[in-house]
Amino acid sequence: MNPNIQFYHQNASSLAESYQQLSFEDVHFSWKPFWPITGDSQQPMRILDIGAGSGRDAKWFAQHGGEVFAVEPAASLRQLGREYTEGLEITWFDDSLPELKKIVDLGMRFDLILVSAVWMHIASSQRKRAFRKLANLLAPNGKLVISLRHGDFNDGRVNKGVSVEELELLAKDYALQLCLKTELDADAMGRSDVQWQTVVLNMPDDGSGDLIKVRHIIVNDSKSATYKLALLRTLLRIADAHPGAVLDRADGKVALPQGLVALYWIRQFKRLIDIEIGGISGIQQNSNTSKGLGFVKEDGWNKLKHLAADDLAVGALFSGDDAKAMQKTLKDSLVTIKQGPVTFIYQGTKENKLFEMLPPSKRRTHLSSFFIDSEFLASFGTFILDESLWECLRLYGSWIEPLVVNQWILEMQRFEANKTRNIGLQTYHDSLIWVDKDHDTREVRKKVDALRQCGTEIHSVWSGTKLRGQYHVDHCLPFAYWPNNDRWNLLPTTTTENLNKRDRLPKNKVHRGFPGKAAFIFRKKYSVSRYPYPIRLMSFILLLIPSSVQVFR
Repeated sequence: MNPNIQFYHQNASSLAESYQQLSFEDVHFSWKPFWPITGDSQQPMRILDIGAGSGRDAKWFAQHGGEVFAVEPAASLRQLGREYTEGLEITWFDDSLPELKKIVDLGMRFDLILVSAVWMHIASSQRKRAFRKLANLLAPNGKLVISLRHGDFNDGRVNKGVSVEELELLAKDYALQLCLKTELDADAMGRSDVQWQTVVLNMPDDGSGDLIKVRHIIVNDSKSATYKLALLRTLLRIADAHPGAVLDRADGKVALPQGLVALYWIRQFKRLIDIEIGGISGIQQNSNTSKGLGFVKEDGWNKLKHLAADDLAVGALFSGDDAKAMQKTLKDSLVTIKQGPVTFIYQGTKENKLFEMLPPSKRRTHLSSFFIDSEFLASFGTFILDESLWECLRLYGSWIEPLVVNQWILEMQRFEANKTRNIGLQTYHDSLIWVDKDHDTREVRKKVDALRQCGTEIHSVWSGTKLRGQYHVDHCLPFAYWPNNDRWNLLPTTTTENLNKRDRLPKNKVHRGFPGKAAFIFRKKYSVSRYPYPIRLMSFILLLIPSSVQVFR
């Protein structure tokens, strides 16, 4: 028997007496806003009390409308708890962390899980497993409450050491939100060498259940490669940057251009695969070191190694060998997506897939040159998902994406080829950034210079002033607010205006701090006479992006 459990078993009577001298309200006052009190008209909350001891807390939960499941591994203490709570709706179990086998076998989810004065007894090597079990037992919007004892024992029990920081990292790994972390509180029994902290964590819920599906893909789905995470992040990025890319909404479904899915798939893998570390190319993306990536082909991906991730953008022009290689890489990526994550991401049975890929209505032909526009991207077919899941990705993307990136890094760290190369954590993060941090304006400057050499008048994006001599090219929508290096967001301005604008956002009123008549961009109705700037802006964008490009509505 575990020495700590044996201590509680042998000293059950004296421990129970000391526990009952304190009220639930006194012991757990620090997290009072989260107490599970059910009104008469509400459904009873399902509560799991782990380390229930003599039943003091379980009794309080039951008396306030809860359906309580009490876990206590010390037999004598559990028997005293049963007697103390007799007649109440409490079910007692002989179970313990990290296994919790009997509780897991119930197949239930709990609205609140209390782990009070237990965590310090769990070995650090077992805590990740224990936390995963607890997180998976939470119902949508369920709360996990863990109290931490700071201070050693002098009676034979062992304190393994605890910290709030450890729980915060575990919460990040298993997609729980931190609701509360208390300061150090004095011990309710008056022991001067003991202090307590409480952490309250939440299982996020969007009301539709889709956020739980997404969390399952991130945390619980078995993965032999990073493909599931890659598809999820691809859709998150499209939902954030291209909500107008939706081709159709019908019968609760959303249809996206498959070409856009493939483009974003390629873009996010570009830095991971083309990077060189110690003379070796790429960071391993699956558990089989002898198996390559299905979408990395000699006549496709490897012909595009001279391009950076940010070159793969809507509006980009491809011709010649690049056009051929790009179309091949898009096709190879779609095959991998269909055979991998689309096949293996499902709910319940394998037939209940979350995503579907439909072929194009007509056979697409090879193009010797093309712009990446909506028509081109739609020519590869359509990608289908539930509208509610699409809205979940769109609304909660800023919370979901960091979890995806974090889990992706954890997956890569466990692959043997990456372990042996001692790849640093920062390298993983740098390889997963979406937009280059460097403000590279060279391509746009080349275009501006070419237009000026042809006699085209180029005007400042801010004031409409004709550019003479030196000029700047910079982000119209500031990079600090929206990291976007797309060509349409890199526009010409006078040197003085660019240095004065700093990171201020465009508005529909004139900023007195700007020289000239700064008429700004976001207006529902434009007047050429009063607001020349938007017209000049749109004219310049059309010079940068040929008229064949259709902007997503």
